[in-house]
Amino acid sequence: MASDPRLDDRLDDRLDDRLGAGHPVLAFDVGGTDLKAALVDASGRIVELLRRPTPLAGAETGDAVVAAAAALRDEFRRTHPQIEPLAAGLVVPGHVDEARGVGVLAENLGWRDYPFRERAAGALALPVSFSHDVRAAGEAEYRLGAAKGFRDVVVMAIGTGIAAAIFIDGTLFTGGGMAGEVGHSRVADGPDCACGGRGCLEAVASAAAIARRYTALSGVPASGSREVLERAAAGDPAARAIWDSALDALALDLSHTVALLAPEAIVIGGGLAQAGDDLFVPLAQRLDGILTFHRRPALLAARIGENAGVIGAALRAREALSAPVAAPVREGAR
Repeated sequence: MASDPRLDDRLDDRLDDRLGAGHPVLAFDVGGTDLKAALVDASGRIVELLRRPTPLAGAETGDAVVAAAAALRDEFRRTHPQIEPLAAGLVVPGHVDEARGVGVLAENLGWRDYPFRERAAGALALPVSFSHDVRAAGEAEYRLGAAKGFRDVVVMAIGTGIAAAIFIDGTLFTGGGMAGEVGHSRVADGPDCACGGRGCLEAVASAAAIARRYTALSGVPASGSREVLERAAAGDPAARAIWDSALDALALDLSHTVALLAPEAIVIGGGLAQAGDDLFVPLAQRLDGILTFHRRPALLAARIGENAGVIGAALRAREALSAPVAAPVREGAR
């Protein structure tokens, strides 16, 4: 399998059996850069995980994503004809209305009020569970990863954007699809954010923003936040200023989260979490310096890693199959 040129990414072996026995399903995680697809068999093993560039087509991106998902389904059929998935899970970024199955708005990807669940179900000829990518990743971490064992916990993803999944007394709180948009809370006077606001956390401290702000300040291109951190460690003053300001913004935002929700733990994943102690140690120090009488949450690195979203999508697909179906209402019944 590893030699197959179509296989761009694989889950770590230790994750293969974490989902447990259940229905075979497909899972799709749409990101700002990549679209991931996984085929899960009845034992809970992730048989294959594929990664493709997210097809960006402006206002037509929703249609392009659904078409790409159908093409990936066809690839799985050709390579694993013995596995017949019974449902699919699809998760996307932005503002999501799970009840209606609609991607309400994704500023960075271009869709608005796109009926993902309906269109994907038609293209895949399968029942489809539809959710927000970070909430799905949060559920994977809550059930299988670093957030397991906590009742009150926030799982934050810091990558191209910033958002969080919020668990209160063991229950995922969605707020009608609006909860967890911490990336669009104001933490500074600037820069402008894609949402139309100014000084949003996402515009200051996301992995993409760190690289973008460094380039704007120094005039030197940076491929990503990791490169900015490396330059900061090497003594680059512009990189140090950008990294420190991102940490300050994150600590301020987390202090608001702590004051409002008093979580036992905050789990951080996404690309920025790959910085390890360079992120978690100074962030914890800054947060501790802001808090007074508040509960100090444990700051933990996500365990499942970059594939948490696709695992969460698979879990959601299985749950959709096991959910009770309401009896049909006969015509004329009251």
